[in-house]
This record gives sequence, C-alpha cells and structure tokens, in this order.
Amino acid sequence: MDTRGLGRAGIEVSPVGFGCWAIGGPFSNPAGEPLGWGEVDDDESVQAIRRAVELGVTFFDTADVYGAGHSERVLGTALAGMRDQVVIATKWGNTFDESTRVMHHQDTTPEYVHKAVRASLERLGTDYLDLYQLHFDTTDEIALPLRDACEELVREGLIRSYAWSTDTLHSAELFAQGEHCAAVQHEASVLHDAPDFFALCEREDLASINRTPLGMGILGRRDASRPATGADIRTMPPSWLQYFAEGGVPAPEWWDKVSAIRELLQTDGRTLAQGALAWLWARSEKTVPIPGFRTVEQAEQNAGAMAFGPLGSEQLTEIAGLIAN
Repeated sequence: MDTRGLGRAGIEVSPVGFGCWAIGGPFSNPAGEPLGWGEVDDDESVQAIRRAVELGVTFFDTADVYGAGHSERVLGTALAGMRDQVVIATKWGNTFDESTRVMHHQDTTPEYVHKAVRASLERLGTDYLDLYQLHFDTTDEIALPLRDACEELVREGLIRSYAWSTDTLHSAELFAQGEHCAAVQHEASVLHDAPDFFALCEREDLASINRTPLGMGILGRRDASRPATGADIRTMPPSWLQYFAEGGVPAPEWWDKVSAIRELLQTDGRTLAQGALAWLWARSEKTVPIPGFRTVEQAEQNAGAMAFGPLGSEQLTEIAGLIAN
C-alpha cells in the first residue's frame, strides 16, 4: 500500500500506525483499578518497534499517561537514531506519578500544555513532535485556549501539528478550525463504524486516526480460551469498554458478531486482525488504524496487513449486512 497523508500537515505516514498504550505496562487510577494492558517485557517491546520500522511502519502513537510515562520512554529508546525515519504522536492532559504509576486527574490549563509537551519530549528523546493530541473531553470554553496553546507550540517549533482524541464530533469540528490541526483520533473498527467522523475528515482534510481498530483484542488473539489476566484493564472493564466482560473474556454479544464476519475478514489468507485493518482502509482513504502490540510476532502480523491492502466494496457490503443482523 502507498503511504497516507497525515491530514493537511504535509506529513506522510504508513497506512498502519502502531498504538503504544499496551507497551506502557501497568498503571492505575487512585482506587487501584488497572488502566494498562498488564505486564510487559521492555526488551521485547523495543525489538517489536524496531521490527515494525524494518517492515515499513513509520507512525507511532502514544500518550504521556500510558504506563505513567513508561510508554514514551520505551518508544524513545526503540527509536533512538532513527528519528528522521518515523512520525511520532503523543497526547497530554492527564496528570500522573511516574514513581507510583498512578494517574491522578486532568489539568485543563494552557500553562500545563507547555509543561507537558516538554516532559514528553524529554521522555521520547526528541526535540519535536509530529502530532500532539488533547486526551480528554471538555467544553468549548476550555478547549479553545488549549487549541491556541497548540498553535503557540507550532510557532515555537516543538510540534508540527495537533489533534483531539475524542469521540465527540463537535469537539473534533472545533479543533479542525485551527490552522495546524491535522487529524482527529477516534474509535473506529468493523464493530464500530464512524461515518460522521470519516465524513468530517474528508471534508476538512484531516487524518482519521483509528483507535481500538481490533476491538481491544477481540478482533485479534483474545477469545474465551485466552482471556486477559493480571493488571489488564480488560479484566475489570469500565463502562466504555464494551467488548469484554468481567474476567477478561469477550462479551458474548460482541463475540457473536466477530464469529459472523470472521470468514469474510480472513479473505485471501488474511488473519482476523489483518482483515479488521483492511476493513478500515476500505472504509475511507483518510484512515490510519493504530493497533496495539506487545510482541515481535504481533508487530509482524499487524505490519503484514499492508501486503494485502483494503477489502473490496462487495466485502464491505456483505459485512455490513452480517453486522446488522
């Protein structure tokens, strides 16, 4: 597949990006409830990132809060010496303690934007970010000064572009009015179509960065025989995490949908995960899915989806009918 544009930023990225939430390892809220994806092997994470680059992946998306700073540090280590080959996106807005790995609260002030970006740059080992993203939902009155702060960061040369990670269409539209807004990060997968967001991205020339493209793993390797375990957010799923039930097993109503479309997603020898990415590429030319990963094997599988390209229009139509039923 050809590269895809990062909206109007003039930056080209690989059709698939890698989401770096999982490699941050465990972290929690003050009540001790898990917010990460469980234990990780940092050496394996570094090898997986470097293998992804070898296979043509150039876009990596993280957040300062993932692993309470740990994801950014691991990504920075892995990409050392190859900064000019990759595009790095991170997010800000949630405060945390690196030593205890606890996320505390949100800081909605423009002053915090300037503090947070410099901390992310230090952890990532770089002097600029390609994309900087707001990481919480809020009101227009709070968001507009934050958008202005991002424009200041562009002028300072600390970031090249910015976005809002949100599933609220109005919020995405608000940031899209900013000169250097380049994208919106939102949920999208074959289980969660997002036609309004795809239309906005076409209309405003934004990249559609798709989080949870594999449904938190239900479109990948997770099934009833391989539940999530340990300090994994899927073992105690919050209300917004609809694909999993208590104990880290896929929720039955969603597993039935996956079972119905599995064969179509695996067309032409694709794995289930590769088919899920192919659906997103077929859905819009603006999409850049960012599946998570924790191993070299997962990195190779996700990157390997690019060799197959998007699904066909007939397959999209048939999948839509099966999902509806």
